[in-house]
Amino acid sequence: MDHNDFMKMALELAARGAGYTSPNPMVGAVLVKNGQVVGRGYHRKLGAAHAEVEAIKDAGTQAKGATLYVTLEPCNHHGRTPPCTEAVIRAGIRKVVMAMQDPNPHVTGGGIERLQAAGIEVVCGPGREQAERLNEAFIKFIRTGRPFVILKAAMTLDGRIATRSGDARWVTGPVSRALVHELRHRVDAIMVGRATVRADDPSLTTRLNEGRGKDPIRVILDSGLNIDPAARVLHLDSKAPTWIACGRQVDQKKVEQLERLGAECLPVKLRDGRIDLEALLEILGRRQVSSLLVEGGATVTGRILAGNMVDKVMFFYAPKILTGDDGVPLSRGRGPDRMADCLKVKNPRVSRVGEDILLEGYL
Repeated sequence: MDHNDFMKMALELAARGAGYTSPNPMVGAVLVKNGQVVGRGYHRKLGAAHAEVEAIKDAGTQAKGATLYVTLEPCNHHGRTPPCTEAVIRAGIRKVVMAMQDPNPHVTGGGIERLQAAGIEVVCGPGREQAERLNEAFIKFIRTGRPFVILKAAMTLDGRIATRSGDARWVTGPVSRALVHELRHRVDAIMVGRATVRADDPSLTTRLNEGRGKDPIRVILDSGLNIDPAARVLHLDSKAPTWIACGRQVDQKKVEQLERLGAECLPVKLRDGRIDLEALLEILGRRQVSSLLVEGGATVTGRILAGNMVDKVMFFYAPKILTGDDGVPLSRGRGPDRMADCLKVKNPRVSRVGEDILLEGYL
């Protein structure tokens, strides 16, 4: 086994923290001595021990003289936990192989300098691409203070998300829908418009086998607070809150009614009578929302795409053709006049998900 094999093990461990570590990154660590793994660890949840500390504890006295494989540069600052660099030095580890440097511009490189000053050999790079993809939301959030935005849509091969009557159950198959619930578990928040709440009455929760997973924060766009008080999102047995983004000048009686139901109203400035999505993303970032899944209808999708606010698209295509020109399109709004002005999807990846096709890419 080589650097890449051991780093792959560390990355697989890191992924176990998906959905639980935000706004911290997912990190995995493996300790190797004489070609054998002697310790394993990963960051399990926010506030818990970091991966390096878990691996050192798992290895015990075997950590001395070992090589540490870790998916992210060990921290060298006091946060919710003490610096991992000091734990590495105390354990007598001789070499550290990390996939990537810390993307936080205020601390990047500090861990490397501290380890090297203590006489520990440092190698950076093996598994970098995979590590960056694993923590793409953290990287965007720590550098900009705004959430990483994923636009998800399920559509027919001719690009329709619903029939002319608004029926969208179900466009895609059960395997795709299960994957979406895994995605909901991983993100901090999910956002839809009031029209989607009115048409579908969704719960916007995570439904995985055996009750696994956590619910995302539910963000509803409703400038005038016209949501039906009987809507399902207002009557859930869920630890995650429901936030309703509304205008700054709204009926206080509606605010009080919704807050009695357990929702929180977030005043946001309006643009052309609608929630200013740029301003909302800033508010969500200040509230430590590092990742946002947009599952809105055609209008919300059109607005967030037109505003260049999407980081990643996940488009599920069902092997169906709706036919006709009166189904609901992926997005609404005025588009460009020229094909050259289309939004370009970078690094597209296509995969089979059950009977459907998933296209993922970045904007």
